[in-house]
Amino acid sequence: MYAIIETGGKQYRVSEGDVVTIEKLELNEGETVEFTRVLTVVNGGEATFGQPVVAGAKVTGKVLMQGKEKKIRIFRYKAKSNYRKRQGHRQPFTKVVIEKIEA
Repeated sequence: MYAIIETGGKQYRVSEGDVVTIEKLELNEGETVEFTRVLTVVNGGEATFGQPVVAGAKVTGKVLMQGKEKKIRIFRYKAKSNYRKRQGHRQPFTKVVIEKIEA
C-alpha cells in the first residue's frame, strides 16, 4: 500500500515505514504530523484517485529531525565589468517517518 501526498508544493510517494525528507514544517522532533492532501491511494491492485484529493484519506507520520541541507554556492559574474557576487544557501528540511496510511 502506498499513497501520493502533497506538501510544500511537492508530491511524494510514501509507504508505511518510509523516511521522507520534505520542506520544513514548524514542528518539534517527536511530534505527529498529519497530511490530508492525499492525491492517490494504491492498495494492491486497487487505486483511488482524488479530484484533486481523496476524500477522508490521511497519512500520519512522526517528525524525526529538523535540519539544513548541504550549502550550495551561487556565484554571479559579468565579464569585463568587474561585477562579482557570491552567495550561499542552505535549504531547511524536516525528516518524517510515515506511520500510517488511512483511506
